[in-house]
Amino acid sequence: MMRSIRTGARLPELTYRVWKVWRRDFDVFMKTWKVNFFPSLFEPVFYLVALGFGLGGFVQEIDGLPYVQFIAPALVAISVMNSSFFECTYGSFVRMYYQKTFDGIIATPINIEEVVAGELLWGATRSLISSTIVLGVVGAFGLMSSPLFILIPPIAFFGGLMFSSIGMCFTAIAPNIDFFNYPAFLFVTPMFLLGNTFFPLSSFPKVLQTLANAVLPLVHQVALTRGLMLGDIESSLLLSMIWTSAVTLFFFILSIDLMKRRLIK
Repeated sequence: MMRSIRTGARLPELTYRVWKVWRRDFDVFMKTWKVNFFPSLFEPVFYLVALGFGLGGFVQEIDGLPYVQFIAPALVAISVMNSSFFECTYGSFVRMYYQKTFDGIIATPINIEEVVAGELLWGATRSLISSTIVLGVVGAFGLMSSPLFILIPPIAFFGGLMFSSIGMCFTAIAPNIDFFNYPAFLFVTPMFLLGNTFFPLSSFPKVLQTLANAVLPLVHQVALTRGLMLGDIESSLLLSMIWTSAVTLFFFILSIDLMKRRLIK
């Protein structure tokens, strides 16, 4: 039986046991790593060839960059979003609801908060793995022009923690697995298309630019990735970092609290 834990909103009580949950997910991932590796490897190749070089032949330079170089950082940022968000929605829901993995772990000295935190850290790790693969593909195409690209993996991990936390909030309120069609269609897809990815936000009216910067997390992940990959460091990147940090902390705490409310009966 799950131990009683106060459900008021507060900082989670975490110990080193969080990493035991992370290690469990990592061990499962390593058993099927080929299934996860090859899509991350070939998907950016298809985008770069079809959109970057194919469509890019009909597109003028954007912000002084060839089109393929403009979208390359966005592909890295998109991999951060997709891998972490879907890991902590579909993946976590299956482990929680169908496989009853959470119940089995909580029967040990590991508590609910640590289970959820371990899931979030694993989602961030999936972002690190996927984005590093995509970054390697982008580098192989010769699309990185700054040594600052070395900072992208830690930025990817931090961004992955943000998207994992947001995804876990949806998992906490999902009545069934089909529910995730809503956030996938209404949250992820709009960011994929409108998050400063395949065309600049400057194409929008000013009010929509402001709205996108305020509510779309991918906008800031793309800005940070693009700035580091191209060596274009501006003061706006500091604002993106502050925004990402605040949103990550908020949803990290909120997701753990919501999951406790769901799991404790």
